[in-house]
Amino acid sequence: MRNVRHSIDQLLRPAGHVFYGWWIVGASSGIQWLAAMLWMHSYGAYVVLLQADFGWSKTVMAAAFALTRIESGILGPAQGWLVDRFGPRLILAIGTVIFGLGFMLFSQVESLLGFYLTFALIALGSSLGGFATLMVSLVNWFNRHRAKAVSASQLGFSVGGLSVPLVILSLEAFGWRVTAFLSGVLVLVLGLPLVRLIHHRPEERGEVPDGIRSALTNGEAPLPATPDFTAREAMRTWPFWLISFGHASALLAVSSLIVHLAPHLTEGMGYSLAAAGLVVALMTGCQMAGQLIGGYLGDKLDKRLICFACMLAHSVGLVLVAYATQLWMVVLFTLLHGLAWGIRAPQMVALRADYFGASSFGTIMGFSSLIVMLGMSAGPIIAGYMADRDGDYQAGFTLLAVLILTGAFCFLLARPPKRVGRGSEAG
Repeated sequence: MRNVRHSIDQLLRPAGHVFYGWWIVGASSGIQWLAAMLWMHSYGAYVVLLQADFGWSKTVMAAAFALTRIESGILGPAQGWLVDRFGPRLILAIGTVIFGLGFMLFSQVESLLGFYLTFALIALGSSLGGFATLMVSLVNWFNRHRAKAVSASQLGFSVGGLSVPLVILSLEAFGWRVTAFLSGVLVLVLGLPLVRLIHHRPEERGEVPDGIRSALTNGEAPLPATPDFTAREAMRTWPFWLISFGHASALLAVSSLIVHLAPHLTEGMGYSLAAAGLVVALMTGCQMAGQLIGGYLGDKLDKRLICFACMLAHSVGLVLVAYATQLWMVVLFTLLHGLAWGIRAPQMVALRADYFGASSFGTIMGFSSLIVMLGMSAGPIIAGYMADRDGDYQAGFTLLAVLILTGAFCFLLARPPKRVGRGSEAG
């Protein structure tokens, strides 16, 4: 026990005080909690209520979500460049304001066009003020403990999933309009103070990545220097494309379930909306456990193999929930999908940073998002269209499971890139 306490102390307090990077991790977690609770994990519940009010089809609802993901993907390269150029804090502040105002405007929607436009605003705000921008800060502040830091920050996303029943209680008690408006207020009141804690690089506060000075005096060998690729150099390598397409295929499962899990459980399996919320909460509880495991494993084992195993679990889980007839099948799905999501997600960031460095990470991640958005946008549309056609989600979820399985091999093939010299083509 004493050794464990010493290890934790060295992790959090390498220079005798809490390393400021961990405060950034905490703030990042809080920001992701807001986005996950109020939008990403709650979207399926909004779908059920909006369909009841307006009679819109599953395809229409899925297309709205898909278009917001396309918007975020197209925005990615410009967003990445802006974050690398001006730092994450300014971009986060702008995004948080747009995110909050988008919710307030959404509460006044009366037409399909208004719904699409306000959700485009919400998506723009959540992209600028969310995950990709936050990761630029984290990969600069951490090297040795990068996977741990990323996974710890993403715990906020999981806690957001666990908080979905609270949003559903508000939806049932006050309606979706009041809930949406109050969500916008909450984003502004809590989000903006959290943004102020974010700093771009440790040098801004007289720190170094991981607080490594103390680690070196304790006899630990320094990590080898990470090669810093430019965005152009990274895109000349096969690993850039393989990781991007693998990431996109993983998000086929994530995005389709964000949109369609609640409708599948309520319409296809007869669950109440509150029961569906509990399934989402259980799934994200498993995701949280996976993030803790993934942060540790990612700094110890080959991230490619971790990702391959997680992709297999995504695929099997999707088939299970598609054909579920009993509660145990739903529970097993939540275990497989939740753990796979939690373990895999921090590897997506850490693997890119390990391969391409931190200097141009925002721009590299931004260009990668042009590919990643294909999975995030296609998953809900495929599942929604096939459900409207067939009357259930079995065929759509099965097709997505096969596509995810093929994407698993992208990670096996994505070996570390080699760069001969600045301006030369990497292999």
